[in-house]
Amino acid sequence: MKTNHEATSVEAVLACTDLDAMTRFFVEDVGFGIATISPADDPREIVLVDVAGGGDAGGGGGGDAAGRVRLRRGDVDVAGHVLVRRADIPAGSRVKQLTAPNGTIVEIASASLDVVVPDNEPSLTITKAPAAADNEFGVGRAGMGYRDLLPDRWGGRFIASHILIADGGEVADYVHFHRIRFQMIFVAAGWVEVVYEDQGEPFRMEAGDCVLQPPEIRHRVLRSSPGLEVIEIGCPAEHDTVAEHTITLPTLTIDRDRVFGGQQFVRHIAADATTVPSVWGGFNERDTGIGVATSGLAGARVLTASDTVRPSEGTGTALTHDGELAMNVVLSGSALLTVDGRTEQFGERDAVTFPAGVEWTWSQCSSDFELLDVTLPDRTVRSVG
Repeated sequence: MKTNHEATSVEAVLACTDLDAMTRFFVEDVGFGIATISPADDPREIVLVDVAGGGDAGGGGGGDAAGRVRLRRGDVDVAGHVLVRRADIPAGSRVKQLTAPNGTIVEIASASLDVVVPDNEPSLTITKAPAAADNEFGVGRAGMGYRDLLPDRWGGRFIASHILIADGGEVADYVHFHRIRFQMIFVAAGWVEVVYEDQGEPFRMEAGDCVLQPPEIRHRVLRSSPGLEVIEIGCPAEHDTVAEHTITLPTLTIDRDRVFGGQQFVRHIAADATTVPSVWGGFNERDTGIGVATSGLAGARVLTASDTVRPSEGTGTALTHDGELAMNVVLSGSALLTVDGRTEQFGERDAVTFPAGVEWTWSQCSSDFELLDVTLPDRTVRSVG
């Protein structure tokens, strides 16, 4: 068993010319307390602990290991950057920034892990797929290519990505989870093998399949086909991806009814799904089950051109919605979209996101036209009139 003086800790070490001024700054402005001074007759180092954040400056062992700063007197000031996170600051609060005498920036922010969802700032957003010769995919986590389908993020409330793994094979991923409100993954092309907490052995998702990833469910991407394409939609746009170092996958426990953050995991298999007529005139749809699993928070369905009512023979049904978000991504084929007074051709991987109250119409659909429709809340899209 380790004694206090053997315990390990991590400190920020800040070099400064004026030790007294730096100490006053951290004590009076930041809320730290003095833990140790060395040597007493001519101090060259002072260790301070974040007492305002719950740290303990006493005990004779240099203070609580959490939230420590070591000030070291020297011939020059060397500016650093210190982030102080405190539990008593509400999630989403504005970060307070201070500047120490040696030029160090000190930020004081919330330590809350609550998901902060920014206010919605909707706009009519159209993103067209790049030409084959173009490369609009940036490199993201685990070497995957990312293309933004919602560049303005609607004020940071939503993110939508077209993800590409060009070469396939083993994916350099690790067990992790996301602190999110909503997140779904839809396979648009190819296949991918994944594994999820409490959902049994790894499984393969084929084109047309999707999953709902409830908040904080542990998962890992294992391998994929060359040319894998995935559509990922989440809320909020910026959220933590947290590496898991304790739980290994697959877990020994299988609990497919488990609730994560108020939601249940969904694995939608296109080959097993039932198609029914849609409220969108001229279309059939297959529901992914996300609406039920999220208690109506969100929904997703795939729409196809109907064999009985051909959209290509008419003007289509005028649609609108009154929710947070309605996003359409073309999976295959082509069609005309009329929205906001203009009409343009849409093809594979083109996407459009509609603000509430906007009216739009899909028409002149090809026989292989297929569309992913995602809404928050579930089923807010309706015909006009």
